[in-house]
Parts: sequence; C-alpha cells; structure tokens
Amino acid sequence: MASLSRPFVYPPLLFLVFMQLWSIENVLAMVPVRVGVVLDANTDDGKMSMASMNIALRDFYDANHQFQTRLVLNTRDSMGDVVGAAASVVDLLKNAEVEAIIVSCTSMDAYFIIYLGEKAHVPIITFTATSPFLTSIQSPYFFRTALSDSSQVNAISSIVEAFGWREVTLVYVDNEFGQGIISILSDSLEEVNVRIPYRSAVPSSATDDQIGAELYKLMSMQTRVFIVHMANSLGSTFFKKVKQLGMMSEEYAWIVTDAITNELNSMDPIVLESMVGVLGVRPYVSKTSKLEQFQEQYRNQVVLNKGTSELTIYELWAYDTITALAIAVESVAEAIRIATFLMPNVSSNVTDLQGFGVSSVGLDLIQALSNTSFDGLAGSFKLIDQQLHYPPYEVVNIVGPAATIVGYWTEKDGIVRELNIETEDSSSSRKLKSIIWPGDRIYPPKGWVLPVNEEKLRVLVPIKDRFTQFVNVTWNPDNSTNVQGFCIDVFDTVMGALPYGVPYEYIPFATEDHISTATYDDMVYQIYLKHYDAFVGDVTIIANRSRFVDFTLPYQESGVSMLVPYINNNNKAWLFIKPLTWQLWLTSLCSFVTIGIVIWILEHREKDTEFKGTLKHQIGMILWYSFSTMVFSQRENIRNNYARIIMIFWFFLVLILTQSYTANLASLLTYQKLEPSIEDVKTLIQTNAYVGYHKGSFVLGFLLNMNFNPSRIIQYSTPDELNELFINGSIAAAFDEIPYLKPFLSQYCSKYTMVGPIYKTGGFGFVFPTGSPLLSDVSKAVLNVTESDIMFKIEKRWLGDSSACSASSFSPSNSLGLESFWFLFSIVGALAVSFVGAHISIFLFQQRAKLWNTNLSIRNRLTGIFQDFIQEYHENRALVTAESTPMPTQG
Repeated sequence: MASLSRPFVYPPLLFLVFMQLWSIENVLAMVPVRVGVVLDANTDDGKMSMASMNIALRDFYDANHQFQTRLVLNTRDSMGDVVGAAASVVDLLKNAEVEAIIVSCTSMDAYFIIYLGEKAHVPIITFTATSPFLTSIQSPYFFRTALSDSSQVNAISSIVEAFGWREVTLVYVDNEFGQGIISILSDSLEEVNVRIPYRSAVPSSATDDQIGAELYKLMSMQTRVFIVHMANSLGSTFFKKVKQLGMMSEEYAWIVTDAITNELNSMDPIVLESMVGVLGVRPYVSKTSKLEQFQEQYRNQVVLNKGTSELTIYELWAYDTITALAIAVESVAEAIRIATFLMPNVSSNVTDLQGFGVSSVGLDLIQALSNTSFDGLAGSFKLIDQQLHYPPYEVVNIVGPAATIVGYWTEKDGIVRELNIETEDSSSSRKLKSIIWPGDRIYPPKGWVLPVNEEKLRVLVPIKDRFTQFVNVTWNPDNSTNVQGFCIDVFDTVMGALPYGVPYEYIPFATEDHISTATYDDMVYQIYLKHYDAFVGDVTIIANRSRFVDFTLPYQESGVSMLVPYINNNNKAWLFIKPLTWQLWLTSLCSFVTIGIVIWILEHREKDTEFKGTLKHQIGMILWYSFSTMVFSQRENIRNNYARIIMIFWFFLVLILTQSYTANLASLLTYQKLEPSIEDVKTLIQTNAYVGYHKGSFVLGFLLNMNFNPSRIIQYSTPDELNELFINGSIAAAFDEIPYLKPFLSQYCSKYTMVGPIYKTGGFGFVFPTGSPLLSDVSKAVLNVTESDIMFKIEKRWLGDSSACSASSFSPSNSLGLESFWFLFSIVGALAVSFVGAHISIFLFQQRAKLWNTNLSIRNRLTGIFQDFIQEYHENRALVTAESTPMPTQG
C-alpha cells in the first residue's frame, strides 16, 4: 500500500502538455496582419484567383511556421464594377484598417483605387491590371505583380522584323487598356522600320455588325499583317467574325498579344478553330515540381468549387503576390506589431473618402516589397520600378485546339529557336520553328496585297519626244497604248523576278489628245498624292524628290558630265617629249651620266683601255660611252668584270626604256590627232561661253548653282538638235546626265567626248509612294537583275554598244612615268654602288702603306692617293711599294 502513495506522472503525457502550452504561446505571440482582397466573386476568374491565394497562404506558412506574422485576408466583392471596387477599397481602409490591398480588377478600375491607397499610405497590389498607363501615375504605393503590356512590344516587333514585313495594322480595344500599349508598340515598330498605315479601334462593347464593318474596312486596304490587342472576351467574338468573313486565308498574318494568349486554355474550342495560323506571345513559365504540386491543388480546388476555369498565368501571379506580401510583412514584423491607423482631425459629418486614417507602417511595407525577390510559380519574382521584371516570352502558333511553341524571345538575344539561358545563343538558332499560317500554308504571307477595289498596280509612265530609247509610248487606232523602252524592259524584268506575281498596267501621263507638258517633278508629285502606285521612267534619284517619295535602288548609274567637241591638234613640235614624264626624263639623264662615270672608274686603270688620255678626252669618253648605248653597240672593249656585269643590266634597262618610248610615241603619232576643245568648267564660266542642257532636266538648276549666266544657257530637245548646236557654234559645251550622253556618243563618238569631273547623282530608280510594301522586294529584285547579264543585253538593245565607240576612242595615250621603271633603275644603281665600292676598297688596300705614312700630312696623303688613282695603269703599278701585298688582278 506504500507504493500507492508514491506520485507517478506518465512521461508522454507531460510531453503533450508541454507542446500544447508551447503552441498556445506561439499562437498568442503571432501578429495578424489584415490584408484586403477585392475581386469579382461571381466569376470563375475571381473564384479561382481567391483559391490560388488561399493555397499560397497554406503553402507558405506550412513551410515557414516559425514566422511571427500571419496574413489575414479580408475579402470584398467588387461585383465587376468600378464603383463597387472603389467602395470595397474604402470599406477596407475605413472599417477593416488593412495594411495592404490586393486588387483583381481591370486597368480602368485601378486608377481611382491607386489614389485611395496613396492617401491612406496603404500599398495597392494588382496582378491583373496590365495597362502601361498606370505607370504614369507614379505612386509609391502602387505595385504591379503582373507584367505590363509594354514588356511584350519588343517581342512582337522582333517577329514582324523577322518576316520582313514593312507595314502592319494595329487592332485594339478602344479603352484605356487597349490604348495603353499603342504608343509604345508604335515606337518599337518604328525602330525596325515598320510603318503603321492604319489603327483600328474596336469598341469594348462592339456588336458583330460593328466588328464586321471594321473588318470590311481592313479588307479594302493593302496591308495584310494585323496585331490584335484586346481582352479575351472581345477577342473571341472578333476572331469568329474574322473567320466568317474569310480573313483567315493565305494572304493574311495575325499576331495577338498576351491578353489573348494568356487565356487560350480557357477559350472556347470553336473560337480556337477560327484562329488556326495565328501567332502570339506569352510569358515563359518554367515547368518546376513546385508548379506541378500547385496545379494538382488547383485542380482539386476546381472540383471542390464545381468550377470550370482552367489555370492561367493570372492564378500564378495571384499565388506569387501572396508569397511576396507574406515575406515583406515578416521583414517588418516589429513595425507591424505596433502599427496603428492615424485618424485625421475632421468633423463628424465627413464622407467615407475623408474618414479613413493613415497607416503608420505603409512606408516600411513598400520598402520591403520593393526589396523582395524569390523564385515564384510564374518565374523569378523581382520588382523593378514597382512592377514585375521582364521574363522571356514564348512565341506560339495556334494550331487547332492548342498552341504550339515555335520559338522564344529574350531581352538579350531577341528571337531564338530554343531557350537556353546558360549558353551563348548561336546564329543557327535565330529563327522560328515551322509555322502553320492561315490557309494551312507553311510559308509566311508577303504581308500585303493590292486592295480589293483595285485589280492592277497603276504604273505611271512619261510621254517623251526625245531620248525615246528610254521610254516610248505609242497609241493604237483603238486608243490603246504600246509602252516600250530601256526603262520599261528593266521594270518588266524586275517585276518578273519577284517571288510572287504582281499585276500592273502602264498609264501614260497625257491628256486626251496624247500630249503632256508635265515635268518629271510633276509626275513624282502625283505619286506623292497616291494618284498612282508607281512611276517608271528615266527618273533620277535626287534629294529634293526623295523628300516626297521613295526610290528603289538605282538600276542605272548616273551623274552629270560635260560634253565638248574634239579639235584637231597639229602642233607636234614638242610631241617627242610626251611619251615620258619629266621625272622619267630627268632620271634617265642622270642615270646615263652616272653610268658613264661608273664605267670610267672601273676601266681607266686597266691595260689597253680607251678610258685614258687627257682630261678632256676622258670626259668626252664618259659622255660618249653612256649616251651611245641608246642607239648602237659600242666598239670600246670593256675589260673589268665589274663593269661588264653592270653593262649587262644597263643594256637591258636601256632596251626596255627605248622600246617603251618608241611604242608610246607611235601611239601618240597615231591617235593624238583630236583633243577636247575645253577641258575645264571654270574656263566656260570665265569666258561667259554658251552652254546647252537637256530641256526639262534638273540640270538647269545645277548650272545656275554653278554660277552660269542664265542668258548664256540654251536648251535642246533631241540628240540631232544638240549636234546642230555644236555644228553652228551656238554652244561651246553641253551638260547632261551620263545615261543620255552615252547613246549620243555612240552615234557621234568621233566628234565629241565627255570631259571634266562627273558630278554624281543617285542614278535612275523606280518611284513608289512613301512606305510602299513593294519597295523592299523590288529593290532586292533590282540588285538581282543589275548583277546578271540580262542587264547588259537590255542596255545593248536600247542604248547601243558603247564598247565599240570606246575601242575607237581618240583619247591621248598617257605618258610613261618613273613608276614603270623604278625597279630596273634600282637594280642598276645597287650594282653600280656595290662594285664601285669594292673597286675603291681594293685600291685603298693596295695603297695602305701611303695611307698610313705618318711622315706626310693627311692632306698630302689623300692628294697622293687620288693622283695615283687617276693615273694610267702602268704608271700606277710603278708606284706600288715593295711593302704592298700583291692583290689578284680583277680582269
């Protein structure tokens, strides 16, 4: 019985009691943080966003049960109305005194709510409002945990650039959400040289008839690339109408923003069938185990709520928003613990908008939110300028009931085939995968067509009464026209080289009586007014015209040159010196004298040499021997081996020089019969001479700018008229574009020539209205044609064979210069210096006794050695002392 009086406590029971007490203590120590949530509770999107946030709360605090703070969600129903959303926020601020508000609303609803949050110093966080306009509010209390619509504009413009489209039409919903992206997207497209000829604003509540009317308007235009930015609900109606009107055919290209692609999973399959071939962009979401776990919980929640909503990126952003806010709140737990709402000093009859207080923890909380970063379900969560940082984007192709990823876009690399953040992108991956385009085509559309109300491209051509080889228009009895010529053949060839067919017709710019007095500038202006689609003719590309229209690349080089007649040059008294330049004459003269001296140095001390005798005789021999090598072989025998080697190379140099001189002199005697009458433009201006120019040409302004006297400028219309002006002496020179002068010279090449500098112009080009989608492709075709032999055949057919005239040209031969013979002169000179140096060295060695004789002064020693050197051989040998070491003779 004694044992029964001993106290006994069961150990597990003590442990359970202890844990229960510790848990109660932790719960009492936790700080609840009131957070408002405003959403439309009557929609599937609202319900599933709320479910995502509840899952996020449970997951976060299960993994972080030691945190001191706990978010407590206070939910309000906005009833899908901007007034209801604003009233809900006011109620949360005034009655619930929440520390932060998460709002699921449209961009239009967010404006007023942001101002309320700033007034109360309460962060307003949205994961659904994406309009870039909201950024302009610049409130420190507004945070966007969704991507701004502006984040995708560079991805879209990169797609447009990748397919070479030069014009797009923007189609957007006509409200703040739709308008917010337009200016930013326009700037991005402009950076890649893409024009926007039309912007289609569709009312947010548009009916089928209103959408149809706008689509018919788009069909009447030539642009066939459309970028669509509108909410999912309106987009579904829009694309069903697009399909119904036949605008999903092979000539169309459609690109949609992430406003549609983010909700493809929840769209009606019938709508998706009408969107086959559409391209789109959407944020890239990495597939992680955490995401898979959330998807499983989300599907269970959908079943529990008996909902039908599919998972979208907005649910992922809602989840990440709760996580970010929970982390931020925990980082300011001490401030949260003592947080209060400071009520304003106002009267009792104030309105609700004036009756809520100011949060004391607001500044701390926005700082914590700005510094929060983690790996969320939607990707890396990092707020830059209070909005989510740009992620990579997927480029998707809608095919049937699903969307296929055909590539990616990153801020660093642009469009890539495969996304690999860890490695450098290679050039081979810089393209998209295979795409199914509208009409089940595998090739991208060219992006434009002729408008449906026009059957052919209307090409303007000039009426010419001169130089008709470029463009020639003739009328048939039935008033139809025949248009032919060099420019016409080139244009036909270029259009035939396009990768697609373009029907066109030539329309002469003339009155009913087949007369035209319009200038080329007048016709260029018609293209500017878009009365015609193109202008084909001998139109020169100049800066003034390019201000109004666009030109293709030039298909014919051009420039302004001066044409003058030849004159007979009978003054040939000094013709014999023209084959060589004065530098070569001077070098040759010095070389002859030098070679004579070198041979004398090497020969005059040899036995039986002819380079001896009196000083006068030796000077004569030097000059005689060197200059006579030009015309005949010398009878003087050369005994020194050094001299013989030098003479071999010298004879070769003289042979080349004399033969070249003879050939060039013969050329001058044969061809230098004609010379230009004037070689300098300045001479014409100084002498106030008459000059001619092609009637109607811009050359008149060119001459006036060069200060020619207007009264001394005469116009001509035809090549024959120009020839007559030269014959009767009415003009001294004519100025015209080179393409016009070439056919004239091919007819009169023995009488006239082009001289002076060529004043460059842009050449001949085809004219199109500014921003024409044809321009880029036609320019590429021009390059292909001009680089082929087809262009030579067209030129030969219409402009003649200018090479025939060039072959019989009377251009004077050029004088031969030193640059043609410097190598031979260098060899002979090097040999001469080397052998003379060796010869003198041998002599000085023989005279070393005298050279080092200290009994004589330096002057006497040098004088004696020099006198010994110029003595004849037998005399010099007698002076060699016995001390001298005999040297082998050179010969």
